[in-house]
Amino acid sequence: MSSIFVKSEFAPLKRVVMAQSEFAFSQHNDGSDDSFLTEESLELYKSVDVDGKNFRDVFPERQQAWEMERANLKKLLEKYHVEVMMPRMLTDYEKELGKEDGYSNFFVRDPFFTIGHLLIEGSLRFPHRRNEILPVRNLLATEANQQQCFYVSIPKPDISNGPDAEEGPFLEGGDVLVLDKTIYVGNSGLASNSNGVQWLTNLVRNFDYQVIEVPLHHTILHLDCALSIVRDGLIIVCEDAFLNGLPEQFKNWEKINVTLEQAARLATNGLPINDNVYITDYEFDFIGTELEKRGITVEYIDFKISRSFGGSFRCSTQPLLRRED
Repeated sequence: MSSIFVKSEFAPLKRVVMAQSEFAFSQHNDGSDDSFLTEESLELYKSVDVDGKNFRDVFPERQQAWEMERANLKKLLEKYHVEVMMPRMLTDYEKELGKEDGYSNFFVRDPFFTIGHLLIEGSLRFPHRRNEILPVRNLLATEANQQQCFYVSIPKPDISNGPDAEEGPFLEGGDVLVLDKTIYVGNSGLASNSNGVQWLTNLVRNFDYQVIEVPLHHTILHLDCALSIVRDGLIIVCEDAFLNGLPEQFKNWEKINVTLEQAARLATNGLPINDNVYITDYEFDFIGTELEKRGITVEYIDFKISRSFGGSFRCSTQPLLRRED
């Protein structure tokens, strides 16, 4: 049996890639890439000179706390017998190459994703993230070779009209939610776009998957910032984030609702280990209480620093294997 397969967002998690904690600011940080960050984070970054600097050098104590958050997540995943792998660190050359736009190696959910037995490299909208696939590529190549799975990459973004051209195609793993043979892909204008959705549709229809594009509120970075599929029949959701209403499949599901403000703080970006265990932040204990009422075990980790970058538990992980035994 292949060790590369993702059946759904809540199928038992057995193998996962977990993110490193590397980030540097752009040399010309004008705030154009920061619309999804919290006001607290924006104020912090304005309070000191961060342009062109590594987060570790500007905020050493926060860097240490950030690394501890990830270490605690790894420990918790291993408690549930999940095999955890991590990308390599960025090389000095990669950091030098990324000095102008900034560089990152911090949310492994987006540069690639897994649908069924397909390993797919995405295409990221923000320039400082476009090389984020490189630290994880050797891991993906090894997995593809050993597991003999299907490993493909979306085309590089079209920059014929400049580095900020909208053509893409853009396709980010945070926008991609898997539910058996249906794939939901978010589009808020901040990350994935319709050209990326069309590319994915053309690919996965060959494997009998249906892709549904989901228009999102302009402040929502990714679909997983507005929707968490906890188990069959239960979601955590910010309904105000869906411009055309919830996708039809979820309309009659039981819902734990959050506001746009709570969604911005990553309330829906928890991580199901399986359909009986869910990871979230202490800040969202109101969600945990509702889950526990429904018989779900809730594990809490303080993830404040990770969330300050615009991502949380789901963003920090990308599964390689989610399936029943």
